[in-house]
Amino acid sequence: MICPHCEKSLLRKERPGNVCGFCRRTYALDPKTNDLRLSDLRVRRVMGTLTDQGQLPCTPGQLWYALSRKSLRESGVQLGCGCLPAYFGAALCFVGLITRLPLVAVGGGLLLLVALGLLIAKQAGVGRGRPKIARSAFRSGPLAEWRRVYGSLPPGMVDDDRLPDRADDHRVSGRAGDHRPPYGQAVPAAAATAALICPDLSVAVCLAAAGVPARHGLTLLTDPRRLTGYGPVIVLHDASAQGLLLVRRLRVALPGRTVIDAGLPLRRLRESRGAVPFRDTGPSEADMAELAASGEFTPAELKWLAKGWSYPLVGVPPARLLAVVDRVAERVTTAADPQRRRAASLGFLTWPAPPVPPMPSAPPRGT
Repeated sequence: MICPHCEKSLLRKERPGNVCGFCRRTYALDPKTNDLRLSDLRVRRVMGTLTDQGQLPCTPGQLWYALSRKSLRESGVQLGCGCLPAYFGAALCFVGLITRLPLVAVGGGLLLLVALGLLIAKQAGVGRGRPKIARSAFRSGPLAEWRRVYGSLPPGMVDDDRLPDRADDHRVSGRAGDHRPPYGQAVPAAAATAALICPDLSVAVCLAAAGVPARHGLTLLTDPRRLTGYGPVIVLHDASAQGLLLVRRLRVALPGRTVIDAGLPLRRLRESRGAVPFRDTGPSEADMAELAASGEFTPAELKWLAKGWSYPLVGVPPARLLAVVDRVAERVTTAADPQRRRAASLGFLTWPAPPVPPMPSAPPRGT
């Protein structure tokens, strides 16, 4: 691996105890000692991409999914597990045929079948969608080790342990002089034009740190049960059984109130090759029956959801997430606020402006 401090290429024996053998400085992550094969340089590189080199906020949950994308595509079956039975199976078959011992040959054949089964399982994608490190384990493992070595989270990261309620309550990691994104103040429910519900705390913290609630006059909530007021409700959710049911249940619970589905579109994501799904515990039979009764999903989609597959909202890069939420929030708040509606109808080119003074003539040459 490459030392994140002196950029020397280090062999395993040259970095005992996560200490560089050249510059003698400690680093946080060694690819040989964590399941995601993380290094300090990789974490910094991915953080730079997610934050647009420090221009956008990023949370631990968003970093976890970005670092897990490659492993989520891979099968949980390792080919190395089949090499040993394949080797011994072939050897036993050979010895059994030479010595004319049928039991030895049968034992070798069984080992070959085991190796073949592992190969088929890998090709079928058994174990795909399961992260090598769980979300909670990422915080208590690699991220905690990073904090121990460097004293803080990776530069530009916003801690997602809770949703802040003040403009100065966004705890962002970084050195002095680093660019900080514009943080917004929470909007009281009474003064808000609309409500934004986002059950994923990591995503909600990212939206709050980027100033989305203050910019559009929104009340940001992670728990729909705390919803108050009378304005429209924007719902962000995963493309999962629970996420898809959230919008339906809110519309039933809030008759006469506008509920906008701004969550991830299941059908479009399933057709996208770039989308990386995640697999967790499957939904209950009652939830699946409710989804099937809606008539909105195909049998293939219902079968996929019943197996616990989903596209988590935390997997959307911050730049794309903020662009979509800003666009939806602008439309909703413009339609809900009479003053904004009138301003939008006028357009910025039609606003009255003071006359532009004529350009002064250039002085003659030689003066």
